[in-house]
Amino acid sequence: MLSRRNVRIKVMQMLYTLSRDQDLTYNGALKQYRKIVFLSFELYLFNLLLLIRVAEYAKQDLEKRRAKLRPSEDDKQFTAKLAENPLIVSLLHNDAFNSLIRGHKLPAKIDEDQVRQFYVDFAKTDQYKAYLKQADSQQSDHKDILLGLFKHCLNNESFTEVLDDNYPLWIDDKSLVVGAIKKTLKALPVTSEEFYQNYQPSDEAVKEFGELLLHKVYHEDSDLLELIEPTLKNWDADRVAAIDMILLKMALCELMNFPTIPTKVTLNEFVEIAKLYSTEKSKDFINGILDRLMKKLNKDGKINKEGRGLLES
Repeated sequence: MLSRRNVRIKVMQMLYTLSRDQDLTYNGALKQYRKIVFLSFELYLFNLLLLIRVAEYAKQDLEKRRAKLRPSEDDKQFTAKLAENPLIVSLLHNDAFNSLIRGHKLPAKIDEDQVRQFYVDFAKTDQYKAYLKQADSQQSDHKDILLGLFKHCLNNESFTEVLDDNYPLWIDDKSLVVGAIKKTLKALPVTSEEFYQNYQPSDEAVKEFGELLLHKVYHEDSDLLELIEPTLKNWDADRVAAIDMILLKMALCELMNFPTIPTKVTLNEFVEIAKLYSTEKSKDFINGILDRLMKKLNKDGKINKEGRGLLES
């Protein structure tokens, strides 16, 4: 599930923390990196579990309606259709998924009052009301209502607060997690016991790329700075924003040590990350410095890419 951009961001965060926390060792930072990667997958599981719990609340809604002394016509006709949705049921009956949820201790993070409120808010929507009135819902209808429920929750400020409270780095992984949840819902019912494996962090991204990048940037810091300083022209290295310098070192390291990543991809990725995490002028600064560095490295034969089209002239 994790893209290389997300991995770059997590490496950047660890390098920044190392630069600010004198008590943090490299091994400590590596441990933290692995933890936040682990939490990215847990965030996916938590979103999925929370969605299931909101859908399941339809059963409690049914019980409350039946317990009324004077039920309305709507109360009499109501069914726990959302909870009995066969796609949701396929998740509920998945032993491997349930075991994973328990292993991550996620049920303890679910607040039933919040679940009830999410359901109550969604129950007011025209989409939910129309779904309940469908006489013979098809699989596509069941998928649409779950996608609609997820979209409704994402637009609920309280829902995002729950995610923020439990996972402070939620915003960094939001686009990937949202995409993964949508893909999961569209692929329901689950046909594989361990369907979630598609969204677990891969060793290629996390270890072979991320951990190596973190290791090299940290341990080759002075060498990277020595290469960067001549390209700064009228800038002193000490005046460069901390995040910008870290991004430059990471990009430089990536250019020289990862032969299968095209130079253009490296340049574009770090410019985009600068837009998100640094100052307003950083993207132009990063772009300019990296352009000079690439020309210098190419001239010195320090960039060696594998395959056609990987090296920009």
